[in-house]
Amino acid sequence: MKIVFIGTVDFSKKILQKLIDINAQVVGVCTKENSEFNSDFANLAYLCKDYQIPCKYVNDINSKDSINWIKSLKPDIIFCFGWSNLIKKELLSLPPMGVLGYHPAKLPANRGRHPLIWSIVLGLTQSASTFFFLDESADSGDIISQNDFEILSTDDAQALYNKVTDIALIQIEELLQKLINNTYERIKQNDKLASNWRKRIKKDGKIDFRMSSEAIYNLIRGLTRPYVGAHLEYQNKDIKVWKAGMIENNQDNIECGKVLDTYQNMILVKTYDGSIEILEHEFHELPMVGEYL
Repeated sequence: MKIVFIGTVDFSKKILQKLIDINAQVVGVCTKENSEFNSDFANLAYLCKDYQIPCKYVNDINSKDSINWIKSLKPDIIFCFGWSNLIKKELLSLPPMGVLGYHPAKLPANRGRHPLIWSIVLGLTQSASTFFFLDESADSGDIISQNDFEILSTDDAQALYNKVTDIALIQIEELLQKLINNTYERIKQNDKLASNWRKRIKKDGKIDFRMSSEAIYNLIRGLTRPYVGAHLEYQNKDIKVWKAGMIENNQDNIECGKVLDTYQNMILVKTYDGSIEILEHEFHELPMVGEYL
């Protein structure tokens, strides 16, 4: 089974390495030379060079040039893992077996953008690692593998990224054999159960201390590395916050955003229903106790 692989993030790189390790027949790879969009960007060309796999840098995967290059490789199937643009009908219909995609959410729920970030920010405790066949809409094609996983209250973005990657690496090995042997089952998604997450914008990452401590804690852990980081405004500058903890505080007569204490590099700030301990941040000088954030 000849595979063309499309991807440009760290997850893509790890799945490609796994396919190489289990001797999958990867006949070509499409990736990007750089990306301002993907904070977890990975250039797959270096891995391809190590294993002498044909590789092409692509900006528009739906361009005639890209399609002609892929067509020349005569793939049976395309694996598209970690690509931010929809694949259009001409490319979807090119390989006889179709185009396989991946989404770390329990489809048909939570289709769309930034599934790991939104899962943590919204405080979800369950999700899933899902492989499915792509169609012309986003994340709506037939599912062929879905494994549930738990999201712990201590999981941050990197921990969850690693968790879903580890699950997907096991799935792809099992799935490859089913694809080769034609023993997989396609499960149609129930669109009546579908929901869609939108693209994040900058203000979605801004910390507002009028929020609950839990909401702020979830925002910070959801946006931490490998992503862009949550931020707060201080002296007309955006300050990144990478790690925090929740601290009980029953003093309901203190205004939200007031700095209650600083110690070494820690900043304790009053929230709507308690306080947040800012543990890792990009303050050059700590705010004074009594200041407001």
